[in-house]
This record gives sequence, structure tokens and C-alpha cells, in this order.
Amino acid sequence: MKLVKDIEKTFKDSEKISEKEAEEAFVKIIKWLGENPKREGLKSTPKRLIKAYREYFKGYSEDPAKILEKTFGDVQGYDDMVIQKNISVQSHCEHHMAPIIGVAHVAYIPNTRVVGLSKLARVVEVFSKRLQTQERLTMQIASTLMTALDAKGVAVSIDATHQCMTTRGIKKEQATTVTNYYLGQFKEDLSYQNRYLRFISK
Repeated sequence: MKLVKDIEKTFKDSEKISEKEAEEAFVKIIKWLGENPKREGLKSTPKRLIKAYREYFKGYSEDPAKILEKTFGDVQGYDDMVIQKNISVQSHCEHHMAPIIGVAHVAYIPNTRVVGLSKLARVVEVFSKRLQTQERLTMQIASTLMTALDAKGVAVSIDATHQCMTTRGIKKEQATTVTNYYLGQFKEDLSYQNRYLRFISK
């Protein structure tokens, strides 16, 4: 794991791209499309794209584990699942950089501590704001919650539309993709898994 992180850091340090270089790349793309990047409606577009992309992909500069550092031990023996439903997901697929729009449902079974409810949504947000596949996104959220909270179990489900297949390619506008990932008691005990699925389907 450390080797992977060291390689990623070396890549980021050696391949650092300036804002000016990124703007120039957007200018080239606008020209490639057959447009004039100097016309009134487009001359500020590269700068606007920089601002938009910084927002779309802000997850690269955030650490989801840090979000979960503050937990609360005063749970008075609560040992059943905590579920947060209908967390909005806005991500981008890594194959076409097209939007992925949907909802995530997250559940965990506390061990000795719980975390503030907003932190669950923030973890979803951090991983969503990166180039993603839905399968990996689902697993990253679950694995991070399981490890950081030392939970007895974690379940994550995402139901989303992928604009790479709804607005281009096969163009199936009504198609959605559902992914599920279970860890701990949710994986080992089907009664937990079934209860979770009933709760999120209501």
C-alpha cells in the first residue's frame, strides 16, 4: 500500500500541470470541435472550465479518512445498523468523463463508536468527486467506512444513470445501474442484508 502511495505521489509531483497549461488545452479542444475560442461567447470558457473542473474533481484533494476521525463513544450500547438513504451522487465516469447521476444508500453497524451523520454523506461526496467507475466508487465508500469506524459491518448501494450510455452510444435514456457492496455482518449474515435492502427500498 505504501509503495502504491509513493508511486502516486511521484506521478503527481512530476506531472504537475499549471492552470495556464490546462486553459491552453481547453482552447485546443474548442478549436478541435471546429469553434472559434476567441469569439465573445467562448473567450472566457477555458477559465470557466478550470473553475468547473476544480469543483467536479475536488475529491482528489480531500482525504475521506480524515472526515471520519471524529467519532462519538456515547452510544449507550446501540448495536444495530445506522442507515442513511438517498445521498445524492454526482460523479464522472473515467471512460468518457460523462456525468454519473444517482443516489447512494449507506449503512454501518457500530462497534463502540458512531460518527456524525453528515460525515457519511461527505465520504460519498469525496469519492464521487473523482473519475470513477460505479463499482469502484461503491467499494471505496464501504471499505473506508469499515476501516475508519472499525465497524461490525458496512453496506453501500448506488443507483445511478450514466450519461455515457444515456446521451451517447447506445442512448438508453431510462437505464440505471445498481451496485451493492457488503462487508462484515452484512456479508456474513443475510438477515442483516435483507433488513437493509427492505429499509432502503421504502
